[in-house]
Amino acid sequence: MSRRGVVRLSGRRVGLIEETADGCRFTYDREWLERAGSLPVSLTLPLRPQPYETKGLHPYFENLLPEGWLLELSTAKLKIAKDDALGLLLATCADCIGAVEIISDGDV
Repeated sequence: MSRRGVVRLSGRRVGLIEETADGCRFTYDREWLERAGSLPVSLTLPLRPQPYETKGLHPYFENLLPEGWLLELSTAKLKIAKDDALGLLLATCADCIGAVEIISDGDV
């Protein structure tokens, strides 16, 4: 079973990030796309109905991950491999700095 996370912007659900055989897929929810005044989560992920497919994490999501000593601490404490970017994203980005948060699909 592939892992998935709900992507929220300022507390509102905007899409879904999920693991694929080759990397990850981020897709905006149709409801978010149809909502007046909807914003993209990033300028590098403009609003569109087609999913964004990437090998590994899209760079925007990769930049939400801890680095340096915080990466060392997080991976040790959470028992997540340093190369498991999606696992780290799902485990640490429920309370990111800024308006974006990613909640593991199992926690929603």
